[in-house]
Amino acid sequence: MSVRDAAIRRVTARAFEVPTDQPEADGTLSWDKTTMVLVEIEAGGATGLGYTYADASLVPLIAGKLATIAKERDAFDITGIDEALWRSVRNLGRSGLAATAISAIDIALWDLKAKLLDLPLAKLLGRRRERARIYGSGGFTSYSDETLRRQLADWVEKDGCRWVKMKIGSEPEDDPRRVEVARRAIGADAGLFVDANGALTAQRAVAFAEQIAAQRVAWFEEPVTSDDAEGLAFVRSHAPTGMEIAAGEYGYTLDDFVRLLERPSVDVLQIDVTRAGGISGFLQAAALCDARHIDLSGHCAPAAHRHVACAAPRFRHLEWFHDHVRIEHMFFDGAPQPKDGTIAPDPSAPGLGLRLKERDAERFRVG
Repeated sequence: MSVRDAAIRRVTARAFEVPTDQPEADGTLSWDKTTMVLVEIEAGGATGLGYTYADASLVPLIAGKLATIAKERDAFDITGIDEALWRSVRNLGRSGLAATAISAIDIALWDLKAKLLDLPLAKLLGRRRERARIYGSGGFTSYSDETLRRQLADWVEKDGCRWVKMKIGSEPEDDPRRVEVARRAIGADAGLFVDANGALTAQRAVAFAEQIAAQRVAWFEEPVTSDDAEGLAFVRSHAPTGMEIAAGEYGYTLDDFVRLLERPSVDVLQIDVTRAGGISGFLQAAALCDARHIDLSGHCAPAAHRHVACAAPRFRHLEWFHDHVRIEHMFFDGAPQPKDGTIAPDPSAPGLGLRLKERDAERFRVG
């Protein structure tokens, strides 16, 4: 196929709202539905697909202001398009909704470019590894003990995950007991992570870390809010030996990641491709980690991360998040399947290797 005419002809956006399979909560939020915003970009006879988990209010921003900027530009000029998009949201504010909108567009542009070249995206980016390790993630504070045990054990026993993560913080006084329940469910050899979603103060986080150290918790995520780089650094310096501090899922720009890395405030930086500028932003943030010798972990949206996870330096693992795994398998042919605690790109499929199940997705469309 000739790619000489790669002018972008069409940019569309749709929102889908999917109820959770049961009520879910973490240390600072509860929810019963998840919204995906899907972007499609057409050029050269191919269609690129990207998405983010955000809010349906993104649809008019993408389909209007941002689509106007992208249309009629060359699909191969991803850097130029990205720079124009970021400039255009200066007065809106770069972080939050604007960043997630640009992230979905950037993912779609990379998917489109790889399809125009008939290459899997990992190969186009430069594959460093064949497979990406995953860790099971859920363990919501709204779960009963039995649901918690079953979910965490299945990730270890059925999917081969080496690590699992649970939420804490809704009822801090009960969390040490819940952590014990989780440890018994996964056995002595699997790694156990906890995530407070910023629910604690720095002092309370350190005290809690000491309480759960006997359960060999290897990873304490967002013990305090990611906005508090100093508080994260305090917890990091006072946490028990062997317990790493992680944060970064709410980073939208390189400035956000620099603030966490320069102290340093984290042992592992989390980056979300659907929030932090898409594939382009993920690789830029990964370069910051590489320069500081700090590992990175992909946050959620495994189908969107799968290829870039195989290309990024210092990549440790990817979050196999219950909600997003469920939605991506409902919506996409080609969604990743775990094998021995890893996922891998399909070497025979160009781009991200995803195909939207139009009829299945349409019933969840909103707006």
